[in-house]
Amino acid sequence: MTFGTWLFTRFNGRRVGTDAAGNVYYEEKRLRAGARTRRWVVYNGEVEASRVPPEWHAWLHYTTEAPLPETQRRPWQKPHVPNATGTPLSYRPPGHDYQGGHRARATGDYEPWVPG
Repeated sequence: MTFGTWLFTRFNGRRVGTDAAGNVYYEEKRLRAGARTRRWVVYNGEVEASRVPPEWHAWLHYTTEAPLPETQRRPWQKPHVPNATGTPLSYRPPGHDYQGGHRARATGDYEPWVPG
């Protein structure tokens, strides 16, 4: 958290709750005429938007008035997993340069186009 965010949160924020990852959610103490109450998150650790679970995402984006309790989760719902794009944990298909750049030959009647 930057100093400016910390200062704004200290004087203008009202803590609403936390999630399982330790992120803390705030909303503005005072109502502004003709505007929605500001809502924001202070991340626990790396600042990565995909670390916000769905129940808090809905609240941050004004889909719900109150954060959804985690007790509403259904047994078939998987736990939240942050986006791994751009990290070593991201999906790399066969033939990707990081996987050696080789893939199995195509089968069937496929013929690659060759300029000429």
